[in-house]
Amino acid sequence: AYRTELQAKCNDLRAPAGPPASFETAGRTRVGSDRFVNGTPPTLLRNAKIWTGARSGTEVVYGDVLLDKGLVMAVGYIPPTLLESARSGGVGLKIQDVGGKWVTPGLVDLHSHIGVYSSPALNGASDGNSRKSPILPWLRSIDGLNTHDASYELAIAGGVTTAQILPGSANNIGGQSFVIKLRSTTERSATSRVVEPPHTLTKSSNGTNYVRWRHMKHACGENPDRLYGQTRMDGQWNFRHAYNEARKVKEAQDAFCQNVDAGRWSTLMDDKLPESLQWESLVDVLRGRVKLSIHCYEAVDLDGIVRLSNEFEFPVASFHHAGETYLVPDLLKKTWGGVPSIALFASNFRKKREAYRGSEFAPRVLAENGIPVVMKSDHPVVNSRYLLFEAQQAHYYGLSPALALASVTSTPAKAAGMGHRVGTIAEGACLTSIIFCSDIVIWDSHPLSLGATPTQVYIDGIPQLDDPQTLIKPANFQVLPESPNWDREAKEAVEWEGLPPLNSRKSIGKDGPVRLVGVKEVLQRTSQGIVEPLFEDKNGKGRAVLVRDGEIVCVEDGVTGCTEFGEVTIIDLKGGSLAPGLTTYGSPLGLVEIRLEPTTNDGPIHDPLINGDSASILGKDVIRAVDGLQFEGRNTLLAYRAGVTTAITAPSGSGFLQGLSTAFRVGAPHALAKGSIVQEETALHVTISPSLTASVSTQVSALRTQLIGSTSGAWNRVREAQIPLVVAVDSADIMATLIALKVEYEAITGKDLRLTFSGATEAHLLAEQIAKAGISVVLTSPRPYPGLWEQRRILPGPPLSSHSSITALLSAGVRVAVGVVDESSARNTRFEIAWAALESNGTLHKYEAIALASSNLDRALGLSHQRFGIHDLVMYEAGGILDFSSKVVGVVSPERQVVDLF
Repeated sequence: AYRTELQAKCNDLRAPAGPPASFETAGRTRVGSDRFVNGTPPTLLRNAKIWTGARSGTEVVYGDVLLDKGLVMAVGYIPPTLLESARSGGVGLKIQDVGGKWVTPGLVDLHSHIGVYSSPALNGASDGNSRKSPILPWLRSIDGLNTHDASYELAIAGGVTTAQILPGSANNIGGQSFVIKLRSTTERSATSRVVEPPHTLTKSSNGTNYVRWRHMKHACGENPDRLYGQTRMDGQWNFRHAYNEARKVKEAQDAFCQNVDAGRWSTLMDDKLPESLQWESLVDVLRGRVKLSIHCYEAVDLDGIVRLSNEFEFPVASFHHAGETYLVPDLLKKTWGGVPSIALFASNFRKKREAYRGSEFAPRVLAENGIPVVMKSDHPVVNSRYLLFEAQQAHYYGLSPALALASVTSTPAKAAGMGHRVGTIAEGACLTSIIFCSDIVIWDSHPLSLGATPTQVYIDGIPQLDDPQTLIKPANFQVLPESPNWDREAKEAVEWEGLPPLNSRKSIGKDGPVRLVGVKEVLQRTSQGIVEPLFEDKNGKGRAVLVRDGEIVCVEDGVTGCTEFGEVTIIDLKGGSLAPGLTTYGSPLGLVEIRLEPTTNDGPIHDPLINGDSASILGKDVIRAVDGLQFEGRNTLLAYRAGVTTAITAPSGSGFLQGLSTAFRVGAPHALAKGSIVQEETALHVTISPSLTASVSTQVSALRTQLIGSTSGAWNRVREAQIPLVVAVDSADIMATLIALKVEYEAITGKDLRLTFSGATEAHLLAEQIAKAGISVVLTSPRPYPGLWEQRRILPGPPLSSHSSITALLSAGVRVAVGVVDESSARNTRFEIAWAALESNGTLHKYEAIALASSNLDRALGLSHQRFGIHDLVMYEAGGILDFSSKVVGVVSPERQVVDLF
């Protein structure tokens, strides 16, 4: 018996992970999924457009989907025998006609920290990183998984059904990760969420006759280096030393099992199989039984891991963040065991040096080199609810539609070793023979169209949305949006190693007129800031518009022509439009280039309430953002190339008093250039938050004191209503206090207080009171996330609520504007306002949507319209400002008397 036991142990030790090549999922139909919940009725979805994931993501089936026993039983044509079997199960067959809507597999997030970095963030539920040592392969994310995280519901509402929960990236080896389903279970445990839990977790075969995959997180570069005060050389040695220790254990095991295989029992005597609880997970890496996810940005770090994989002979499943992978595709192909998948952000770059060369064209370039592409959230860095938006952006910038959808379904599933379970609805020609878990999403529009929202989500055949609030979308949203042509930009991104020139390719001023042809629409802002059309030519071929010295001087209408003098530059907008330049606010754009590199930034301000009195140095002056402006930053210029022409930026700081914001043109070369500073001082900014070290009541008392008693020039201007007071605040309770303070101040002084709430996550709870008080609101997270306790009471919007924060405030009569938090997101401003219009269910007109990031924002932040002569106009090719298929190709600037071409 002892010898048999040893032989079995050795066999188990060397068995490969994952289903064998002979594995057939169709056999599961007899017993159903191991995750099936008894009593779940079978469901028939009728009249669907089904993106199956088959044939490299190119297959679309028109027909029905039958869900039963926790599985997709059939797709397309449903045999009557299957329907009869489903009806005879005793719980009834639910039938839903989806009316031709798109159906896809549930989304798979390959990189998430849901449950270990919980929402709202509290000290008692921060379990993403251990800080005990840079090498911790024995830790397990499942041991810190918070089953009460508010993010589960939100992610499901975005169509995410499966996620790999990784430890954080503070350590070179942070520990083991686990793939989970996001739905709650009757057991309510963390383990019950795990898909195919490995034997090392449950000590059970879990109903399979193959070794289940394990998962692990590694991290290179700045994060562990910063925490442990080490260099990249130290990090690489940490890896090599750890793997050498694991190799010693593996070699001892192999030698032992060779003696068992040969029957050399006298040699073994009473020896036991060599084992190490500390290193056993790394031993499994060396045996190829672990799917490694490696956080690694730069070429130098990628090269180190590729060499490490070849030195110790282990495969890498996926590189994550991987900002420079598109620059080194041939290096990736040298990874031992085959090329890894690459898990990317779509546009979230440049917060640290190693992310500085990230490119929106990376997915496309990698795919062109035959490398699997995954789009991921890194939740909560990007709210997992909007994982699909990452894929939509990848498609917008040139990734094929098949690979874009696969990047959040089948490709991450395969990278996690779960391709036989999730990420695909069907494979092959015989659609009824390949059976997958019934994780299905029904979308209200084409899944690659902006704002695509689930109308229902099924996990293990169980509907997850109790009362889905659906949106009515235009018919064209059911069709795949066309991607603009980015061939030149993608080529330049590689040629310039991630840092292509971003200034305008050409600026036309006194050189001669510019003739724009194929113009379907021109929208402009009046002297009062109202957005209105100069003309709309919806059904025609478009008109010609003549621009001279940065101003429109003539519009041809088929009857009236335009006289041209000098050499004319002709630009075909191909059915495009001109629209007002947008304004961005909320991020430190213009003050920050690389957040984690202090020498690239203006730096944090000194706050007298939090840091002590600074009067001896600064006197009574308030810090001005205009004094620290930096121009031609990469995020700044990318915003300009995406239709943002003005930024309003407050001084950077995490205390009570920020200072005076400024308005500047994001396309300007420097502060002395003509028209670069739109308005030196726009508003006075403070923060009231429980996150500060001083109590909220202390902060409010300080604000009251400043309002009534300060002799500083800035506070005097607030008292005289010359500039607004902008308060960064998220809590509705604090907002209520501030509304009362406004009433108190106005009663005492007899003067109006121009007040704006910024951030304002919970403002919808006081919409009527805010409107009555005449307070403006700037939502810097218009698609809210309950990241902090003071942000926990969000209005999530469809499909979880009929109203969004924007529509709830607008319907109460509040002046609403939108902003961003991260400077890398400023470029997506037009997508945010388009999304807001879509979520309004037709109640928000295009002009009102544009106002959210232009006139409304300017008014809320004290930007005087008299500061503009004529507003900048942005040139869009092949569509309008709110279209997800249009491309910004230039800016018409009357103030600077030029036309910038990109």
